[in-house]
Amino acid sequence: MSAHSPDPSHAPPDRPEVLDVLDVVLVKAGRTKIRYRAELLRDDGTHVTVRAPWAGDGVRDFGFVRFEPGDVFTEHYWRDRWYSVKEVRDGGGVLKGWYCDIARPADVTGGEVVCEDLDLDLWRSADGRTVLRLDEDEFAASGLETTDPRAASAARAALDELERVAREGGFEALLA
Repeated sequence: MSAHSPDPSHAPPDRPEVLDVLDVVLVKAGRTKIRYRAELLRDDGTHVTVRAPWAGDGVRDFGFVRFEPGDVFTEHYWRDRWYSVKEVRDGGGVLKGWYCDIARPADVTGGEVVCEDLDLDLWRSADGRTVLRLDEDEFAASGLETTDPRAASAARAALDELERVAREGGFEALLA
């Protein structure tokens, strides 16, 4: 499948063959980190949007945000960008913020969105006051700078871009 053509199994909603759920597969260091079902909201051939409940076990407290049962993630993946952006809301619909994974461009085929996590992350709080670059130590320890310098450079550029967007007003325009 080309990078800019939609997966034919994800036809527009007015077409009967549409698949309204798919698996999101997050890969890290060559291994599946997590796999979960998500509702397909949109796939325009480049940008895929899905919604899923918090798929982790129990509560994950990062100090700056807690992900917990009942939270809902609206996740944005691109076939041509080195990141994904996840809008996080609590069970009542209140926005917590955006969690961004720096990752290789997503591969969307056969009812799956596969995204390879490159360790770098960014958090932006709902009010925009907190923007945090995360896991730069993990990225350095991953060895990507040596094993795949092109990917490492793309990852750092993606993190810089997301931080700029987060500080200049947020992700709304990016996610439209």
